[in-house]
Amino acid sequence: MQEITLNGFEIEKESLEIEGIDMNDYPKFCDAFFSSAKYTNGAELTDNELDELSSKYSGLINEMSHELIF
Repeated sequence: MQEITLNGFEIEKESLEIEGIDMNDYPKFCDAFFSSAKYTNGAELTDNELDELSSKYSGLINEMSHELIF
C-alpha cells in the first residue's frame, strides 16, 4: 500500500476505517468514505481532516472497499 499523508503528516494505514459501502453502488462505491484514521503520532483525524483525506484518496477508498467485500 502506498504511503498516505495529509498536510505533510503520515497516516497510520492500520487505523483507516471506511463506512458508506453500498452494494447498490458497486463497483464505484462513490458513497464510501474514511470514517476514522490516526496519524502515526497517534493523533486522531478531525471530521474535516477525514473529509479531506477521503477526497484526496478516493481511489484508495475504492480499493479498500473491494478488499472488504471480497
